[in-house]
Amino acid sequence: MAFPDAFFRWRPHPWHGLEACADGDEANTVNAYIEITPFDSVKYEIDKKTGYIHVDRPQRTSSQPPSLYGFIPKTYCGARTGALMTEHLGYENLKGDTDALDICIISERPINRADIVLHARVLGGLPMIDDGEADDKIIAVLKGDHVWHDTKDIDDLPEIMIERLHHYFSTYKMQPGKESTVSIGPAYNKAHAEKVIKASMLDYDEMFGQ
Repeated sequence: MAFPDAFFRWRPHPWHGLEACADGDEANTVNAYIEITPFDSVKYEIDKKTGYIHVDRPQRTSSQPPSLYGFIPKTYCGARTGALMTEHLGYENLKGDTDALDICIISERPINRADIVLHARVLGGLPMIDDGEADDKIIAVLKGDHVWHDTKDIDDLPEIMIERLHHYFSTYKMQPGKESTVSIGPAYNKAHAEKVIKASMLDYDEMFGQ
């Protein structure tokens, strides 16, 4: 099939130009855009306007991400996402952080570059509140990974991996002389993670249109 030259002139915006789910409308396998790798000591983040990766800040501590880290396209943490966090943790009137839904992807083979898209199987998540806003961290494994292919839910991961993710997100914003605004509850399972993903997709549709 022949494509016009203009078809290849621009790449899609990683947040708005890619689909959230890799398998139709199911929330158990998602597309993930990677911003940070486990080898990064700098916090990289997508520029919402241009879609390019930019330097957000050098990390203050020696802690490095224990997994690949990025977001699920066409998601938005708004009212529905915040309401699920309220329901899950019992807090009142939580709102989403108005960003795309974050995701951590575990891979047995090292992936040492960001600005890539991959397929990930969802296992669960961490209910994180940052500065009074819901900031869920979905936990997944790389689709097709030969070591983690038998994992079905969050309990199939070694506890140490959850501990490392919990520690990283508890400390990655620490600043001397400032009290942390981050709190993280116990990890939740795949069923709840899928609810969070679907809620963030609906929040996205409401905010940006389908």
